[in-house]
Amino acid sequence: MTDTPTRQRLKYLARDRRLPSWSALAAGALVGGLAGGAYGLLTPVTYTATSYVVAVPTSKSTPEAARGFAQAYGRVATQLAVLGDAQVWAGVPVRTLRDRVRAATSPDAPMVAVSATSSRPGLAVDMANAVSRALTQHADHTKDSTQVRLVQFSRAVKPSEPTSASPAVTTAVGASAGGLLGGLALLARPRRAGRNDGPAPAPSVPNPAVAADVHGKQ
Repeated sequence: MTDTPTRQRLKYLARDRRLPSWSALAAGALVGGLAGGAYGLLTPVTYTATSYVVAVPTSKSTPEAARGFAQAYGRVATQLAVLGDAQVWAGVPVRTLRDRVRAATSPDAPMVAVSATSSRPGLAVDMANAVSRALTQHADHTKDSTQVRLVQFSRAVKPSEPTSASPAVTTAVGASAGGLLGGLALLARPRRAGRNDGPAPAPSVPNPAVAADVHGKQ
């Protein structure tokens, strides 16, 4: 049954009610921005303090050996042998130090960076300095065999700004991610037919004259 003009007009009106294609991008950016802003507001603000110790070779050692031992001390800085002593000066349990303290080394310099993160700037400073102190004492006990000692290079100072992302940053990141997901969803959905597409044309039948010409040629 063919569509009447009224039925076709209703179909066109139904198509006109559909949301524009860019609405998926706008909705994704809006939802992502709201989620990112909520995350930034609900996540506690954190501060990071960093102290540095440097490996110094004795007269019986070399700078290359000092760099090698600095790598080794960086790996043991967060082990129980060091954190067990550091908890006394930091005033926090070993579990807190294990979760909040990280150590990093450089292949070009015999230096160990000890960073501590906390919601309180003063506590971050105390934890970083406590672990550096414990690591220095741990290395001092073995300097006769390693011919390398650790020296305090720079104590941690109280951070003036948080290291966690601000709500404005998380909102921008969330909006960008939401817009990207909306664009991917827009590309993945099936394309709809054009506005002026009508019913498929009926197959044409050749008139008798054309059919006679074809038979005559055969």
